[in-house]
Amino acid sequence: MHNASRYLKIGAIVLLAVAVLAFPSLAPNPYILSAGVLVLYYAALSTSWNFVGGFTGYISLGHGALAGLGAYGTGLLVAKSGLPPFLALFAGAALVAALAVPIGFAALRVRGASFVIVSIALVLILLLVFQSWASVTGGSRGLVVPRPFDLTRPEHHRVFYYLFAGLVTAALLAWWLIDRSRFGLGLKSIREDEDKAEALGTATFAYKLIVFVVSAGFTALAGGLYALWFGDLDPVFQFSILTGSYLVLMALLGGVRQLFGPVAGAIIVGTALEYFKVEYGDTPLHLVATGLLLALVVLFMPDGILPAIGDFLKRFDRTQRSSIREVTAAELREQRLSEGAAR
Repeated sequence: MHNASRYLKIGAIVLLAVAVLAFPSLAPNPYILSAGVLVLYYAALSTSWNFVGGFTGYISLGHGALAGLGAYGTGLLVAKSGLPPFLALFAGAALVAALAVPIGFAALRVRGASFVIVSIALVLILLLVFQSWASVTGGSRGLVVPRPFDLTRPEHHRVFYYLFAGLVTAALLAWWLIDRSRFGLGLKSIREDEDKAEALGTATFAYKLIVFVVSAGFTALAGGLYALWFGDLDPVFQFSILTGSYLVLMALLGGVRQLFGPVAGAIIVGTALEYFKVEYGDTPLHLVATGLLLALVVLFMPDGILPAIGDFLKRFDRTQRSSIREVTAAELREQRLSEGAAR
């Protein structure tokens, strides 16, 4: 049964990969294809968020600010400095990762609700800076980013769809490697009990800072890739607390301790957001639906959808030992039977 479960997981991953690769060919129109690009953008952001949230348990609402920095860093390097687009993409991500060091030094010294408040403050501060610094950022007029390819609209979406898919794959691979490393074990000890981990000799602050910088780098890459794809940046959208809230919801919905949890959450939430925006326009109905979904997840699936599915499948596995009491009773019964037969 264990092997069957393993093959089932591998089969699900293969099916997901095939579905992702085939989507551009199956999309009926450019809008649906652009919605697929947005879903993969959210998947990249939520997976990047999960480096911090999933490993350390720190809930950040400020990752939207890191994505905005990556977008503006890439956009400004292309539009103002004339750097080649993809060189600007990696240069912008490197700058954001470097900037994440002093941000992390300040933010990661607090925990719990205090950390959440600091992450929100980061978003608001950057929003004010980028709106006010109109001579450089364009302010509320926005910043136009030259597109890297001279392609038709559908082909432009198709190319960036695969670029985002590659970024999601790279982020998942990095998360998987950390999850199985000694470094990842130290991060998980912080998540379970930070004081105990520190007492046992784990360099908790250094661990948190390193994973925060890694998370910031991937988040900035996603933001920069978005800038090259969309081509128009607005501070109100790029530095929005809602973006960070969506990322938390996506990761919680799928399962923060699961490799594919944030991706599953991004597919569900990203698709729902696009549907509500198309059907109901600029009404706040999508915010109401998002709040209700978050409440349902917290109440009925606190560990996320993927763990809930795993628990459901385990019910059909008769070989699983469900509790210490059952195991002890079974062993005791077997022992008594063997003793009776020996007599």
